[in-house]
Amino acid sequence: MTFSARSLMIAATAAIALSGPLAAVTPAAAQTKLKVVLNWKYQGPQGMFFLADDRGYFKAEGIEVQLDQGNGSGGVPALVANGTYDVGFGDLNALIELAARKPEDAPVAVYVMYNQPPFTIAVKADGPIKTAKDLEGKSIGGPANDGALKLFPAFCKIAKIDCTTVKLSNMQPNLRENMLMQGQVDGVFGYVNTIRFSAKLAKIDEKQIRYIKYSDFGMDLYSNAIIVSKKMAKEKPEVVKGFLRALNKGMQDSIKDPTASVASVAKREPLIKLDIERERFDATFADEMNHPEIKKIGLGSIDEARLKKSIDILVDANKLPRVPAVGEVWNGSFLPPVAELPTKLF
Repeated sequence: MTFSARSLMIAATAAIALSGPLAAVTPAAAQTKLKVVLNWKYQGPQGMFFLADDRGYFKAEGIEVQLDQGNGSGGVPALVANGTYDVGFGDLNALIELAARKPEDAPVAVYVMYNQPPFTIAVKADGPIKTAKDLEGKSIGGPANDGALKLFPAFCKIAKIDCTTVKLSNMQPNLRENMLMQGQVDGVFGYVNTIRFSAKLAKIDEKQIRYIKYSDFGMDLYSNAIIVSKKMAKEKPEVVKGFLRALNKGMQDSIKDPTASVASVAKREPLIKLDIERERFDATFADEMNHPEIKKIGLGSIDEARLKKSIDILVDANKLPRVPAVGEVWNGSFLPPVAELPTKLF
């Protein structure tokens, strides 16, 4: 071997030796760690988050995610606002209220997933409560951070019932359906499909429950959205865009293969019942995510006029101190192109 050839081989070997550790270290060093809080305990409809993680979509964007269970959509905006979490999947209406009261602290929604209002009060089907007016003088309970509970003052005004006569109480999420059926409360707050399938898991016949839905009273509100702090939106826009690109890919994959999506949830929570969580997945996509507007604007985006109306409803009904502008609570600049957003869920 000539001197020059031997020199080249030594140089190449040295380069490989040096590049090996660098190749191993550089991607890890480049990863941005994000703490993400979900809306609720691990359930089938959250599959797009876990599928995106399992298939490496977050990693490909230079992001390492920690996906934590939540305790109610209504509490998520505050957890992002106070820095406990970088990203949250929570109720847009709770965010609007926070923006009205503490505009300097409020985070911003960047991808709206639930575009149809799921808020309800569930009552016993054979009980005396048949209309919203029948709630007067009764007791209603729900988890402290439940979105429907937080929206109850607005519902009272729109449904023309006297809120002051209703006794409100808090309860642990896992006790909600049984407390209703045992008569410990007259009604419970929640999302329709959360209550419906939790009742099913508790062996409660679906026909035993009646739902008084907020949407039946004109409360055409958006619900759960991806929420980030304004600081993160300003200082790390590429991270926000990368997170949404990855999640959107997970969403597209979940639409194509719901079974794989729910299986990704089961990897984190083996005790879930796959058949029921698959049913919950289907019902959530049909009832909470399938607003006709997605055919034009795509899942993830919003109709600004509709959001403005929602803000006005909440400010008026809850007597909020100010009216947040749409741009204070929503920033669509981080979304993937409309052509990449889902426009059909089935």
